[in-house]
Amino acid sequence: MSMWNATKAKRLRTLQQKKEAQAKASRREIATLLERGRIETARIKVETLINEDIYVELLELLELYCELLVARFGLLDQNTREPDPGVAEGVCSIIHAAPRTELKELHILRDILMHKYGRDFSLSVMENRDGCVSPRVMSKLTVGTPAPALVDAYLREIAKAYGVPWTDPEAQPDDSSEGQEKSEAALEASERTGEEKSKGSETPSVPPESSKPSSDVKGASSPPVEDEFELLSKRFAALKKR
Repeated sequence: MSMWNATKAKRLRTLQQKKEAQAKASRREIATLLERGRIETARIKVETLINEDIYVELLELLELYCELLVARFGLLDQNTREPDPGVAEGVCSIIHAAPRTELKELHILRDILMHKYGRDFSLSVMENRDGCVSPRVMSKLTVGTPAPALVDAYLREIAKAYGVPWTDPEAQPDDSSEGQEKSEAALEASERTGEEKSKGSETPSVPPESSKPSSDVKGASSPPVEDEFELLSKRFAALKKR
């Protein structure tokens, strides 16, 4: 560790600041694209921005581990083939993740740690056999396309930060109160029409007494007709008496 000191760890902070400045410029460019209506180009730029943000978070974690190793240098200076538990996570995370960075000083620290703890331990760490690498570091090393929901969230925040009047078209119907009121009105209208139809279908229906014989035998449709004629004849007879 004599070849590597705390001053070289400051390069991590410098690299982070450089990446953050580039991210700020990218956000301004994405806001301009949104303002011009170039949504698809803006989405592609946002995916790159998300990956850069994850990379910066990885650098922040590695910077913390470097500061931990410097603060606990006495544990590293022991003549052992495996690191002390107090620094094991930092050692493993740096050995595993340093190749994914562009910082030369971090690569030098990795070589020093691998030389100290030997080939077998280094191979085990590079493959993360025992899970000694921090899960947070492993999550930052995962390569993949950002989820569409995350891209939309970035676009909304960038538009809000730069005052661009833009809203995700797919999320607009769900978020707008007008859309909810229209959908509720449509539901109420459909319920009213359904009730009117049901009432209209109930008025000409045959009374329960006359419908019972039709379910018993096949030729049961004639008795209701006879009953209706009988009722009509009684009404005519009553009118004649008057």
